Amino acid sequence: MHDRIATPKPLANAQPKLKGSGRDLRIDACRGIALWCIFLDHVPNNIGSWLTLRNYGFSDAAEVFMFVSGVTCALAYGKIWRSEGWPGLLRRTLRRSWDIYAAFLLLTLSCAILVYLAGGDRLADESNTRILLDQPGATLMHAAILQYCPVNTDVLPIFVLLHLLFAPLLWLLLRVPNVMLGASLALYALVHVFGWTIPAWPSGHWAFNPLAWQLLVVLGAWWTIEGERVQPWVTSRTALAPAALYLVFSLIIALSWRIKLLDGMVPQALLKLFYPMDKSNLDPFRLLHFLALAILAACLVPPNRRGLTAPVMRGAILCGKNSLPIYCLGVLLTLASVLALLDVSEGLAMQIALSVAGVLMMIVAATLLNLIKSKSSQQLTVAAPMSVRAEQEGWRAAGWRAWSRFAEGHAHMDRRPEPRQRFPVCGGASRASSPTS
Repeated sequence: MHDRIATPKPLANAQPKLKGSGRDLRIDACRGIALWCIFLDHVPNNIGSWLTLRNYGFSDAAEVFMFVSGVTCALAYGKIWRSEGWPGLLRRTLRRSWDIYAAFLLLTLSCAILVYLAGGDRLADESNTRILLDQPGATLMHAAILQYCPVNTDVLPIFVLLHLLFAPLLWLLLRVPNVMLGASLALYALVHVFGWTIPAWPSGHWAFNPLAWQLLVVLGAWWTIEGERVQPWVTSRTALAPAALYLVFSLIIALSWRIKLLDGMVPQALLKLFYPMDKSNLDPFRLLHFLALAILAACLVPPNRRGLTAPVMRGAILCGKNSLPIYCLGVLLTLASVLALLDVSEGLAMQIALSVAGVLMMIVAATLLNLIKSKSSQQLTVAAPMSVRAEQEGWRAAGWRAWSRFAEGHAHMDRRPEPRQRFPVCGGASRASSPTS
């Protein structure tokens, strides 16, 4: 079999980093902005949502968040695989899956408590917590097996399953990446042909059908591994021209849904072809729109150190680094914003104030979490003996050299490809982000 794991040459456009950080800051920034957009989109009738993708095309921040999560998992878990092997990777995926599962249950209870304190009836139906307040025992049992979700928490069960299954997924992607991507596409197609889904309760409907949305996660991981091979085609005029045309077309259709002047200019038959668009099963038009955006971004948005050091981008990076708690905070801020709109005012000034305040609170929370992590890390480093610190600092390079020598010496006993840096497109030798949702 062709040896597909030869160590690549470092790329000239390596990951942009802020001083003292080895993370892929572009990924963190993209994920942080997606978290802001998700919050803005979830507040109903919010003027702030006009700053997001939702009003300008068929897809929105959810597609971006899913794809970037696949990229992040491939980078982070690939790094763990190289240093700890498959047993260590399996332990990490199980641990992370448990963290997200626990966060989901706590968030479910927090939503119910917030709705109850707010009076119950006003938010119970909108937040899908009425059944939790009326039948707590049965509802919590279904939440425990990921069949029940309050509104806006639907993405967390998907990430529980994602991290739980990512070890075998990465194993397949490292060996037969194109076959794995083809299988993911086939499953996505079967969902649309036969209506496959995973049972949910009580309605039987998933806001994000895992069998469909898995495609974006797999696509992100595949791009991390194979992107260097397809990068020339993605950035070519052959791909850019149809992508740009599709984005312009989707922009006109999306604006016609919201602006009456444009509504009369677009034929109704054409509107009926695209609307309503099935977000639950990741409508093909939504998928194509995201792919067109990705092609445009790959062509026109090169790495930019100066842009990543701007104050706003630093805030986005901090939120991206702490994506799980910030996502949970965003859900609670959405409920609090709805209460403020109902109790105080639904005017434009209140919408702007809530949008700005919500994003600022997410940045402040992420900053505090980052400070706590930094202090904990410093305390552990100071407490460790010098020899242990030296071992930790040199673990990556020394462990990699030892594994390489072992693999070379036993090549005749094990025909499997030796591990290597398989993720050149997203940063070469730079450290990856931690595998978060």
